[in-house]
Amino acid sequence: MDIPSKALWTFPALVKEQAKRHGDQPFCTFEDGQAFTFAELDEETNRLASGLAGLGIGRGDRVVAMLGNGKEFLVTMIATHKRGAIFVPLNTELKGAFLRHQLSNTEPRVVFVDASLRPLFDTVDYKGTEIAATVVVAGDASPLPNTRGVAYEQLASTPASAADVVATDYRDVCMIIFTSGTTGPAKGVVMPHAHCFYYALSARHATGLTPADRMYISMPLFHGTALMLQFYSCLLAGIPAYVAQRFSASTWLDEIRAFGATVTYAVGVMPEFVFKQPPRSDDADNPLRLSWSVPVSDSWAPAFEKRFDMRILQGYGMTEFSVPVWGDLADPVTPGCAGRVIDEFFALQVVDPETDEPLAPGEVGEIVVRPKQPFVFMAGYYRMPEKTIEAWRNLWFHSGDAGYLDERGRLFYVDRIKDRIRRRGENISAFEIEEVISSHPHVQQCAVVGVKTADAGGEDEVMAFVVALDGGQLRAEALMDWCVPRMPRYAVPRFIEFVPEIERTASGKIRKQALRDIGPSPQTWDRHRAGYVVPR
Repeated sequence: MDIPSKALWTFPALVKEQAKRHGDQPFCTFEDGQAFTFAELDEETNRLASGLAGLGIGRGDRVVAMLGNGKEFLVTMIATHKRGAIFVPLNTELKGAFLRHQLSNTEPRVVFVDASLRPLFDTVDYKGTEIAATVVVAGDASPLPNTRGVAYEQLASTPASAADVVATDYRDVCMIIFTSGTTGPAKGVVMPHAHCFYYALSARHATGLTPADRMYISMPLFHGTALMLQFYSCLLAGIPAYVAQRFSASTWLDEIRAFGATVTYAVGVMPEFVFKQPPRSDDADNPLRLSWSVPVSDSWAPAFEKRFDMRILQGYGMTEFSVPVWGDLADPVTPGCAGRVIDEFFALQVVDPETDEPLAPGEVGEIVVRPKQPFVFMAGYYRMPEKTIEAWRNLWFHSGDAGYLDERGRLFYVDRIKDRIRRRGENISAFEIEEVISSHPHVQQCAVVGVKTADAGGEDEVMAFVVALDGGQLRAEALMDWCVPRMPRYAVPRFIEFVPEIERTASGKIRKQALRDIGPSPQTWDRHRAGYVVPR
């Protein structure tokens, strides 16, 4: 692997280097028509960094961004890093208690928000959360409570001053990305620059990016896949990227053709949704050579490769440790086969989840990982030391995922061990959904699990088991009406099962595996079957 000098292992350093090297070459083009060259990215982020300096943002301050897939997201992130501050991208569907938790945990000095998303902040109780300024993109600068409002366009036109760009190091923290809690609220993963850089380095190497490549990005930039594996690897490789507002199975191939994209990433149910589109005689007439996609199934993956005349590459990773395992294009696409560990950077074992003893090839256990290089791993969960300690045991990070190694050293992912739900590419905290449902005045208790269905593409659907206070008078539709304004759209349960009681262990814990085993029945309320639509 060609590893650059660690002097380039930060966003600001690499942006500056690529501006010198590639100058006016096109870099990012966005669906709304905006674009920037490598040089323009450096110039625009210098101006916004000076604007942030004027707001008093400095080293270690948190800057929250609730922005869609546009130019402003990337400029804000790199300008934040040029101030030595910490960028905190938030899921654009957060609202209510979900949003409040991430704001109160990180205590941002400044919040950047798309004008269209500004109303989501009005669902938040700001108890104890002090924010200095609200920067609103493409709309009236309507501030959050007790803050000053600033228009993005005004801040971004600040004259640049070299003195406002502070020195950053690969060991410095640059990002906090929230990932699902299992038995508690979402956790903020503290990411040093080296951690983020490894994403890009490994992606460039594993996908074999060359100057002839062009990247198509349709996943949200607030996720590590789009932001680090795609955007950052393009910055490192010096190649153009196209950023769509959102994924659409019906326009996916047309947009790839229009941009001339050779590489894309489509995870979760995305490639299966594409495959389910009506076949066309010219499906194979496209510039794609590769899609990084996980998980895959025998029922569609080989046929997908043949239909679109391209290859599928797999891997294994988590926000906490990026992607230590990558597939090999020399191997045929095989469901569950993530590939081999990048052993220059990581060690990986499969162990007995009770004893932490390593298991023999073929034996299923918990996947554990640790770094071989400093700072390429998370620095912990932000302001959650007990969760950080819980994740590390016997000097290994415990993923909570089940898998096995084969005789050739390839990792096969099997399932989750911990109580996590993954739906539509999102890791969902059952705990946070349970808090919202339990707050309904007619709910006594509830338990939320992920369940498998034939139409979920290998991912989970959210199912809530609910004990009502009024002996069965509460209707599922009314409970949905309670959930929709209080949680992200992707977290709203699909299935509701009203039960007289929820079984617990002797220590008082809910037997969630038993609930998963029960799953939905023909009598379970299903919002798809009921025609209940959750609006965007």
